[in-house]
Amino acid sequence: MLNPRFGLSFEDLYSIAGLARIDAAFASHLGEAESALRARLDAARADPASLGRLGESELLIALAPHVEDFLAELFAIEPEVATLQAAQRELAPLFACKRQVVQRKALNRYKADVAGGFDGAALRDELEHKLGVALQGIPGELAYARQVGEWGRDEAAHADDIELALRYAAWAVQTPEGKSLHKAGVLFKAPRKLDFLRLIPVEHEQRHGVDMWRMPADHLRRREGFALTDPGTDLAGGLDQANYCIWCHEQQKDSCSSGMPEKKPVEGSTAPFKKSPFGVILAGCPLDEKISEFHKLRAEGWALGALAMICVDNPLVAATGHRICNDCMKACIYQKQDPVDIPQAETRVLKDVLALPWGFEIYSLLTRWNPLNLRRPLPLAPTGKRVLVVGTGPAGFTLAHHLLNDGHTVVGIDGVSLRWASASPTLRSATSAHYASRSTIASWRASAESPSMGSPFVGTRTFSS
Repeated sequence: MLNPRFGLSFEDLYSIAGLARIDAAFASHLGEAESALRARLDAARADPASLGRLGESELLIALAPHVEDFLAELFAIEPEVATLQAAQRELAPLFACKRQVVQRKALNRYKADVAGGFDGAALRDELEHKLGVALQGIPGELAYARQVGEWGRDEAAHADDIELALRYAAWAVQTPEGKSLHKAGVLFKAPRKLDFLRLIPVEHEQRHGVDMWRMPADHLRRREGFALTDPGTDLAGGLDQANYCIWCHEQQKDSCSSGMPEKKPVEGSTAPFKKSPFGVILAGCPLDEKISEFHKLRAEGWALGALAMICVDNPLVAATGHRICNDCMKACIYQKQDPVDIPQAETRVLKDVLALPWGFEIYSLLTRWNPLNLRRPLPLAPTGKRVLVVGTGPAGFTLAHHLLNDGHTVVGIDGVSLRWASASPTLRSATSAHYASRSTIASWRASAESPSMGSPFVGTRTFSS
């Protein structure tokens, strides 16, 4: 049974009064750790608009590590959070080496035509002898990154070793054999330049005298029952995308979040958004999620802080990620090469938090109480108003969530037509008359005063009309 610290109880996680006590405990915790930051938070809550976009981003990024520390202490999981932080930081050499050595040095020094002439197997054998480990998977790539970093401390003394490492990197990134060997890794890869007329890889084949195009075998994903065809990326893959991002909120150019304007607007008007070569409007994330900010926190090793940042604008992130939309990717600042895979990075953050003890309770709490949400850190008091939400798809349940946090009582309904797919004609015939023109309606009701506040799926029931 969870026994939260700071004199709080489990029930406090699910009541307005309890959440106010949690907020007060956080404010006290923050004040003891950094009193000046506590004062900045109080001032920002009083007048959020005074900060401006960049000022707000800087404040939230400064607060996020304190939110992570507070949550770890609140749920008494400091060792587990420290382990996750260490696992993230342990991989940091990969991404520094990828950008500074593999992409900037190896690929600039040896182009594809030259790298194709290298004896990759011989280079690999020599490198593995020097590294003392097999150059495969994340462990092998991490050993490479660390060793190259050590050699770089005295380049003159290790000129031959560095040359060997650069040659292998160029071969691994630019040849079919190298790509195949390191397909599951992150180090020996470079962004693909986009050809909008050839975005989907296809292969030519001839069947029965007919020319055909097909997807490469390694690009196909088979559906097995109701299992996901894409299980999502791993920790290294998520961090790879966070480090690939250039954190352009710092220049207020985060088009993934706010869209890519066509040009500077005429004074008093709003600039139209650019369109992709396919005519898709590059409006960015429809929720204005703070994407660049969460990537920066993730890259620095703050998974809980990154999730708190996501939940400011996208509290129901469990329903988005790599499962629904990619408007953010389309508007990424990288328009001529592979964009940052924001949905995969987002999903990985959530998975890593959910894997912690009390991970669901942490995520659930951040959808109701979130100190990074300067405008509504706590649910509002009950208003007595009742709202009916018809349709509980992503838009419907997101609207319901915000209405609940605004203090309203919400009822949601949705309809689904029944379809019989039995192979038995007899069964279909016997049941079709009974179920003709009938539908199943799922409904739920949640109140701002109830323990299920912020979780509209609690208490779901079905009935036939």
